[in-house]
Amino acid sequence: MKITRRLLTGLTLPTLGAALFLFLAFSHLPDGQAAKPQDTYEHLETFANILHIIQESYVEEVDSEEAIEGAIRGMLKSLDPHSSYLRADDFKELQMETEGAFTGIGIEITMRDGMLTVVSPIEGTPAYKKGLRAADRIVEIDGESTKDISLMEAVNKLRGPEGSEVTVSIHREGWSEFREITIVRGVIPIHSIRAAMLEPGYAHIRVRNFQAKTTRDFREALDEFHQETALKGLILDLRNNPGGLLDQAVQLSDVFLDDGVIVSTKGRIDKQNMIFDARKTSGVKSYRFPIVVLVNEGSASASEIVAGALQDHQRAIIMGSPTFGKGSVQTIIPLNGGAGLRLTTARYYTPSGASIQAKGIVPDIEVHNDPPDAAEDDTDQQPARPIFREKDLEQHLENDTKDPAESISTEDEEIKELLAQDRQLHTALMLLKGLQVLEKQRGK
Repeated sequence: MKITRRLLTGLTLPTLGAALFLFLAFSHLPDGQAAKPQDTYEHLETFANILHIIQESYVEEVDSEEAIEGAIRGMLKSLDPHSSYLRADDFKELQMETEGAFTGIGIEITMRDGMLTVVSPIEGTPAYKKGLRAADRIVEIDGESTKDISLMEAVNKLRGPEGSEVTVSIHREGWSEFREITIVRGVIPIHSIRAAMLEPGYAHIRVRNFQAKTTRDFREALDEFHQETALKGLILDLRNNPGGLLDQAVQLSDVFLDDGVIVSTKGRIDKQNMIFDARKTSGVKSYRFPIVVLVNEGSASASEIVAGALQDHQRAIIMGSPTFGKGSVQTIIPLNGGAGLRLTTARYYTPSGASIQAKGIVPDIEVHNDPPDAAEDDTDQQPARPIFREKDLEQHLENDTKDPAESISTEDEEIKELLAQDRQLHTALMLLKGLQVLEKQRGK
């Protein structure tokens, strides 16, 4: 999850004086929330002495800017996996993720237990097509170990010109050895919404990540569906959604909630303590149809906020597998020279007051998709016996009546194939149809 706030400005980092000012800026927080000034000055004096010794005595000449930048990186690395220093080019890349386009392999990564780990692949990207999954450990990039690598260093190694190749060594739970996968970099799509009507009245909207225009595009998709037919149910697909902008997660949740807390954040300083409430806006359409939200281990951060809000308000049924469990907020702080600071400043809590940090959202109904390569690994599995029906017999009589729903749904072979291969999606559709049947029976 990424939000942009200008909390610190006017800082430059190439000189020792600027670095000292950066330390002092954080030492003057409210009472009880930082180290005592005297302690801070003593540590800074030690830092300055060591830098002087290195500049004077190291076997080779040392660039003071690189040395201080390395110190800053080390300081942030001691905090948590999501805090980092962003050089100007890194900061520009981060902005492009939410507003432009970039080239790479298409995965969200983090550090887990000291290992570079895939949070989720972005659907439709080169990494997704090559079969990378959430929780895969990236052991090497182009033959170089990822041990002690920073997140931004890893990002820089994985990104590159369109059409170029990168080879990653992957370890996955259940594998006895690493596997090398060569991926051709491509343009990573920015459009975060993909929508389709599975059957008349039953819509499927997949949100790949939360970008600046996500909620707007989401509402447009809903309006288009409503112009076709009255919606009986919606499948909101947040699987392998690594997160994104906090405000977009709040706004998308607000589409289906009229009041109550959506999410709250708590940090060490008052300005980080916020409560985001749902509100009914006059003139904006309210949606009352049932919703099933699909999640999995690749659903993280902003997507967990949406799932948690709809679950706590009992506005949707959450289905799939437990989510990633990233319950922290990162603030992006611009610095002079185009650099930036990505700093974890708060934890967020679902409407019930629960933190999902390192726990995730537990689905109301757990449904697991079979791993794509399960059939290949299970050599003892017998092929399923073919099923024959009347319609499979040669010269069978045609039905002389037409069911509108059947005629539309069976014509779309792509939708049929998607439902046949995706157990979670198929189960969600069956649940929505079952709820519709119950509603009709209650109305009798």
